[in-house]
Amino acid sequence: MASPDLTSAEPVAGDAPRQVTYETLDEGRIARIWLNRPEAQNAQSRTLLVQLDEAFGRAEADDAVRVVILAARGKNFSAGHDLGSEQALLERKPGPAQHPTFRSHGATVPAIAERTYRQEWHYFFENTRRWRDLRKITIAQVQGNAISAGLMLIWACDLIVAADDAKFSDVVGVRMGMPGVEYYAHPWEFGPRKAKELLLTGDSIDADEAHRLGMVSKIFPRAELEDKTVAFARRIAERPTMAALLIKDSVNAASDAMGFTEALRHGFHIHELGHAHWAAHNENRYPVGLPPDVPDWRTLGAPKLARRDEP
Repeated sequence: MASPDLTSAEPVAGDAPRQVTYETLDEGRIARIWLNRPEAQNAQSRTLLVQLDEAFGRAEADDAVRVVILAARGKNFSAGHDLGSEQALLERKPGPAQHPTFRSHGATVPAIAERTYRQEWHYFFENTRRWRDLRKITIAQVQGNAISAGLMLIWACDLIVAADDAKFSDVVGVRMGMPGVEYYAHPWEFGPRKAKELLLTGDSIDADEAHRLGMVSKIFPRAELEDKTVAFARRIAERPTMAALLIKDSVNAASDAMGFTEALRHGFHIHELGHAHWAAHNENRYPVGLPPDVPDWRTLGAPKLARRDEP
């Protein structure tokens, strides 16, 4: 049985739909968080990210919850950061629809590089690291495209299950002239050479390739994804909560001993160097690559699937 509920976060505008919803299943043992912007391909506005953080915090605070599923409504898991929707533009601009986080955490600093650094540290990097260390086991349920910042959400989870139509890509290098998204886990998730290939081409990998690389644990038919993810979560929820936590911390600690956390921090700072470069390069001071230096991302469509026998 599912018990639907909503996060406590208020939408930016009074009548705007919730961008994240929360429910519990199996008498509260499983929490399921839904990205709820299907009309925008679950692109990550500031409202969505803040509500997502609150939802994860709510699950963490609930002692009945043993496993958290991160899922998404609609055809695609997430198209990444919301760069241009009307709603995202409104939440950045001064006025009644502005999200309060655009009045704090460095948002009012006049220097572009510092403003970008401080905002992205809080809302694109530190929040993702916090979700990675959540005191619950987390499972990402992925269908369709998980593009760029969509990867950040699923990489923060302990386990990833995918529909057979899932595809994974980071197009930030090709379309914005940046090294990749802010939570730079690519070498750990793809492997070093595959990470370079995918970042330099902007190509995607499918669910089978992601499974072969060890990034994805399970692949289910799209029509069965929701039910089989819950069944998988139920298996995990049978473990004693302390045992599950110790397993999670042991594996995470091993990754950290191999340099994972420090590599993330270094990758974030390199990302911010990219922003500073483009802010200095572009006449309008916009902190990412713009045409003609990079293609116009609005006209490129979905990433091409990487194939071993094609350039």
